[in-house]
Formats: sequence, structure tokens, C-alpha cells
Amino acid sequence: MSTLRQAYFCVLDNYYSGPAMDSTGLLKSALAAYTQHLMRNGADQADLRLPALTGNRDTDWKAFAKALGTGDPAALRAAINGMVAGLHDNHARWVRPAPPSEDGPVGTGIVGASAQQGGQIDPAARPPMFITRVLPGSPAAKADVRPGDILVKVNGVPTFIGDKVNEGILDAFTGETVRLTLKRPTTGRTRTVSIKEGPLTRQPPEVTSKPLPGGATYVRLPGFFDGAADKVIAALRSKPKAVVLDLRGNGGGSPREVTRLLGAFAHGKITSYFCPLKGDCTPNRTDDSVPLLGSRLIVLTDRACASACEDFSAAVMDNDLGTLIGTRTAGAISGPSSGYLLDDGSVLLLPKVRHLGPAREIIDTIGVPVDHHAPMTALDLATGRDPGVAKALSLL
Repeated sequence: MSTLRQAYFCVLDNYYSGPAMDSTGLLKSALAAYTQHLMRNGADQADLRLPALTGNRDTDWKAFAKALGTGDPAALRAAINGMVAGLHDNHARWVRPAPPSEDGPVGTGIVGASAQQGGQIDPAARPPMFITRVLPGSPAAKADVRPGDILVKVNGVPTFIGDKVNEGILDAFTGETVRLTLKRPTTGRTRTVSIKEGPLTRQPPEVTSKPLPGGATYVRLPGFFDGAADKVIAALRSKPKAVVLDLRGNGGGSPREVTRLLGAFAHGKITSYFCPLKGDCTPNRTDDSVPLLGSRLIVLTDRACASACEDFSAAVMDNDLGTLIGTRTAGAISGPSSGYLLDDGSVLLLPKVRHLGPAREIIDTIGVPVDHHAPMTALDLATGRDPGVAKALSLL
């Protein structure tokens, strides 16, 4: 109960809109998740109900805590998740550290799918759903699962119902063994494989590059991790005529890396704003200590480009720094999160400010559009074609 109390007051004290928030909404979301957990486990309580709340955060907590009593530990954890989910904020979450494993990380090795929107299922996804990335040497790779393989069913659950994505499909991936019905686009063959979780070898994110025709350089940046900007700049030390920067699948990272990398393409530009609940917004600006490359910039994006990746993409678009190719970004950029340690060792991540684009536009839940639509298909992945790069080369 003490951890739930901590989380409740932490949201009210530290979330960017916490001081103006109706505390009754937090407790309503918490109790809804608590009772749902009890019902799923056949342990609902006849006398458990939400007490009359007044909007005073202290007296409401006392009434809420009295209604729960000692509380069921697992249901209390569900209540924290429910309370945080009730914020409807893609950068607010509760993280419980996993116990250390002597064997290292485990999983199936399937780490990317076409229907991803940031870390969630994209409600706007169109069929088919296909695998975009498989870790080398993983159980999935050993089962001959490849990028481009179409996911027809997961544990017998269809990935699409008609042309609407099954938003609960992620739940079907839970468990030590997953059964996949796959269709290979190059042959049309359909097969079902069972994949048991096993040890995974995860490599640290790396910047990769290669030359392209016409004096251009292709650079893939998987995330805005610490040092990422300098690694990209080092890959471009020859100052190529054009840069095709691939941000597809880039889940975000550090805002500082965004402003530093943008500094290689422009100086004196506002890249975004961080805004408190009340008062003036703080502009973020290009890092003008970075020497200009003088290269033309083309950026490849997709629905898995989220957070800092969208920060970069919006800055490129709004400041006319380059051309965007691919698909609209995820729209998962509410604001950068700060971590708050709770008494059980878990961490509550909450944005202290909200993000706006350089034109003070809201990007969160909407995403950044592209200049040229060039989505990757299952057959493209299976055959090694890249419509984004092909479009970039046509523009060059």
C-alpha cells in the first residue's frame, strides 16, 4: 500500500499537469485496475467500492486507503499500472526492475513488426502485419523466421480482423512459448512454428553507413543514445554531397543528441519547445558548436520512429532542413521523462514538461508527416528492396 501511496502523491507533485489535476481521477483509475485484477482471479470483494471523494488529495487518499484495507499485493501493483495508464501519456510508465538472470536476457528474438507505433500496436495499421527484425542467433532465427514473414496468427489469434488490426495481439506474445502462423511473401507458403524463449545476444546500438550513388552517404541511426550524434558526424567526415539518414525503427533517446546532430546541418534554429503547465516555454536550439557539413539531408521515417526521433524529424521539416521520406512517425512524444524511485525499488517515469514542435505544434498522438510516402512492404523486406532509399536516390 505504501508504494501505491508514493506513486499517487508522486504524480500529483511531479507530473507536468499534476498540480492542476483532479486527484479523484487518479484514484478512480487505480481502483478500476485493482478490481479488474481481483475479478480476473475470481477474488472480487462485495464490499469494495470507490468511496465518496472530495477533490482534496489528502483526505481522498485516506478514504481510498481505508476502502482497500491491507490490499492484495498483486492487485496493488495492478492499481499502480492502472493509475499511470489513466494519465494517457506515452512517456509516463511504472517500471519494476526484473530480477537479475545468470543466463542474461531471454526471448524469442522477434524485436520488430510492421504494426508497431513506438512501443504499441498502431491502430491505423493496414494488413498484413509482418516481421521487420529478428535477432541473429535467436530462437526465432534458428526457426528460420525472417524479416518480411507475414504474421497471420499468434497462438491462433488473427493479427487482423478484416482490415482492422487486433490491438490485443501483443498479449498473445506473452508466455515462454509462442506459436506463429507465418506466410512467406516470396513463395506464398504458410507454415506454423512454435518458438520457445531462449538466450539472446543483444549488441549495443551502432551507427552504420555506406556510400550511395551520386556522392551520397547512407547512415542508419537506430536510436539517439549517448554519443550517437558524434558517431553520425564521424561517419560523414568526408562531407558528402547528400546524406540519407535512416531513422526507421528509431525509438528515441536523448534530446541533447538531437540538437547536436541538427547542428551539423543548420545553426541558429529552434528545434522544439519544452513547456511547463503554466509560464513560458523553453526553446531548444541547434548546437552551433558543431561544424556545418554543408550536405543535403534526406530523412527516412516510419511508425516506429518515436520520441527524440520525432523531435529530430519535426525540426527538419519545420526549419526546411531536408526532405522526409517513408511514413508518418509514431506520435509518441508527450515530453521527456524524469525517474522517481519508489520504496519497493521500482521507478515511476513522468514528464515534467510537454513537447511542442518548432512551430509550437503538438506532435504527440499525431506524428510528423512525410514529404514522400514510401512504406516498406513485406515483399520489399523479403527481397532486400528499399523503397525509401530508392525514392531518395530518385530525388538526388
